[in-house]
Amino acid sequence: MSEILGLGMTHWPPLMSKDERLASTFRLTLKSPNVPARYKDRANWPAGFLAELGDDDGASASRAYGERMARDFRTVRKILDDFAPDLVLVWGDDQYENFHEDVVPPFCIFGLDDPFDFRPWEKSSQPNRWEEPASWTRQLRGHREAAKHLSTSLIREGFDVAYSYKPLHIDGLGHAFRNTVLYLDWDRKGFPYPIVPMSVNCYGSSLFMAKGGLDMLTQPTPVRTGLPDPPGPQPWRCMDLGAAVARSFAASPWRVALIASASWSHSFLTLRNGLMWADIEADRRLFEALQQGDYSTWRSTTHEEMVEAGQHEMLNWMALIGAMEELGRKPVIHDYVESWLFTSQKCFASFPSA
Repeated sequence: MSEILGLGMTHWPPLMSKDERLASTFRLTLKSPNVPARYKDRANWPAGFLAELGDDDGASASRAYGERMARDFRTVRKILDDFAPDLVLVWGDDQYENFHEDVVPPFCIFGLDDPFDFRPWEKSSQPNRWEEPASWTRQLRGHREAAKHLSTSLIREGFDVAYSYKPLHIDGLGHAFRNTVLYLDWDRKGFPYPIVPMSVNCYGSSLFMAKGGLDMLTQPTPVRTGLPDPPGPQPWRCMDLGAAVARSFAASPWRVALIASASWSHSFLTLRNGLMWADIEADRRLFEALQQGDYSTWRSTTHEEMVEAGQHEMLNWMALIGAMEELGRKPVIHDYVESWLFTSQKCFASFPSA
C-alpha cells in the first residue's frame, strides 16, 4: 500500500501582498454599495472586529497576522519535505479563471506537462511580498501518469470526473493552485514536487455572479431571471470522491501528499452578515468536529448550510476529510486562525500516517 499524507492550508490571495495591504478587502467592503448601511456602522461591529482594527486601522494586526501565516506555511512545508512525496495533489476552486460559460465541470483533474513554466506575476499589476518582477519564472513539474491513473480509477468507480492536459482560459495555474505553491515555497527554496491540480466547482450558483468572489462587493447585484445556475457538488459527494482518491493512490506505486487548499467562511460571501464579516460560529462548529475526528458532522453538513455561511471553498476540505476518513486518520491541528478583519478563518492541519 502506498503511503499518503494529508495536509490542509489556505491560499488566501492578499497574503501575496505586503502586510500593509492585508486589510484591503475590509476597506473595499466599506465602500461597497452592496453592503447594507447597518453593517457599515461601527456601532454594530463585533468586539473581535474592533479589537483587530485597533487604533491604527488594523496595521498592528496585519503585521502579526503576516508573521503568523509565514510561520504556519513553514510548518506545513517542513511536514511535506519530511514526507518527501513523489507527487502532490491539490484540491482547489476555480473562480472564473480556467472555466467560463463554455464548460463548468464539478471536478477536473489536470495532467500537466513535466516541466512547465510558472509565471505567477506575469499579469499582476500589484507589487508582491517578495518584490519579484513580472518576468520572474520558475519551472514546476506536472505528473500526467498520476493524473491518468486517478482519472481512470475514479471513472471506474462511477465518478464521472473531467480531465485536462492543458489550461483552457488561462496560461498556467488558477490562483488556488498558484498560491498554494507560492506559500509552500515561502522562503523561495524551490518546489520540487510534481503537482496534480484537481479543481472543484466550489462557487456553483454564485460562479458567474461572483466572477471570482469580490465581484459580490464591486459589481451591482444582477437581476435574476429564470432558474439560478446549477449548484456545486454536494459536500457528501466531495467526501465520497476524496475517499475514492485515497483508495486510488493507496493502490498506486507513489507516495502522495493530498492537500486541501482553501480558507473557510468568507466575509464577502456571507450574506447573513451583510458581506461584512465571516461566519465564525459556523466555522467553529466544523473546527471542533475536526479536532475530535468527528467526520460525521462534516458529512451531515448540507450544501445550503455551507452556502449560507459563505463556506463555498470548504468543498476542497470536504474532499480531504473524506480521504482521511477512508484512511482512518485523525488530524494534528497546527493552527486555527479566527479573524474578523482578514475576511475568513484559516486552518492548518496534517493527517500523518500511524
